Amino acid sequence: MTRQNYQFTSESVSEGHPDKVCDRISDAILDAFLSEEPFARVACETFATTNRVVIGGEVRGPESVMRRVEDIARACVKDIGYEQDGFHWETMEVTNLLHEQSSHIAQGVDTDGAGDQGIMFGYACRETEELMPAPIQYSHAILQRLAEVRKSGEAAVLGPDAKSQLSVVYEHGKPVGVSSIVLSTQHLDDSLDSAAVQAIVEPYIREVLPSGWISDKTVWHVNPTGKFVIGGPDGDAGLTGRKIIVDTYGGAAPHGGGAFSGKDPTKVDRSAAYAARYLAKNVVAAGLADRCTIQLSYAIGVPAPLSIYCDTYGTGKVEESVIEAAVADVMDLTPKGIRTKLGLNKPIYERTAAYGHFGRAAEADGGFSWEQTDLVDALKRDI
Repeated sequence: MTRQNYQFTSESVSEGHPDKVCDRISDAILDAFLSEEPFARVACETFATTNRVVIGGEVRGPESVMRRVEDIARACVKDIGYEQDGFHWETMEVTNLLHEQSSHIAQGVDTDGAGDQGIMFGYACRETEELMPAPIQYSHAILQRLAEVRKSGEAAVLGPDAKSQLSVVYEHGKPVGVSSIVLSTQHLDDSLDSAAVQAIVEPYIREVLPSGWISDKTVWHVNPTGKFVIGGPDGDAGLTGRKIIVDTYGGAAPHGGGAFSGKDPTKVDRSAAYAARYLAKNVVAAGLADRCTIQLSYAIGVPAPLSIYCDTYGTGKVEESVIEAAVADVMDLTPKGIRTKLGLNKPIYERTAAYGHFGRAAEADGGFSWEQTDLVDALKRDI
């Protein structure tokens, strides 16, 4: 029997976290290629350290974008807000080591096969309106709110680099409160101590969390090590793809072997993970289960998924095997089918680089298309 009373913890990191700076640059370069060539091939990795950004990987797309890579990286860092001595958008050194995609990889992808082998997972549950696990959804929401007030000037003393962590209390299987709140945030005023930073951020945290979740028993840890003035890649090196659990479900569900950022949608690490979330969310939205994990697996160069697996954790209204058959009926799960259904050959990826790839609102231009629940009727009919 599934546990009903417990605590579960998830963390998030802000757009100014060193790894997220790298995710942002990689996805911005991807978007630049897709803007000029919807079928461009991109596998872009970024490394950042003190006043230095190094970009490498494989691409197949317009040469004009290659000439803009340095400007794209600087624009990302500027928008995030880094203008400190050890990491400044204007003075940092940018090295572009991108090169042409391997012809051996291309020969499999160009025939509409998967860009690599691998396993991908999608998950949905009824803990929040977004059908996401509460710990990760609210960890993201805290940092999004702090970024808003930092950029608006309302809390200009805060810096771009931050991490949040929530331990959520579950009773009878439902989230009801938080036992602890951890927030480490960069601040630009060297005189601030932990108490002063908590006084700044606490009202915004209370604003974001559901009413009644914070009690006099909630333990707060705000900048628990003291000052946090040196942040971003100057304080700690960053690398694309090191925050995969932050990107997905905060550990509440499995994660496949690959990261998302910097990869074009022929890479099933990204596109099939989006498809799996899309299917799992529609299964829950259709009332077929209260919790659902979907796993897909692929082989490089092979179009059709090798397997489809569903787990509803004992909450399903029908057998998992029935759901497995239904999701295959209502959606073409070849890489080309996924890209077509979700409209993935568009420049929609830079916005995914921070605050999670899931639990976001679908946007008019096709951003976060995998968050739609437009398969509900088709699933019900099929079952």
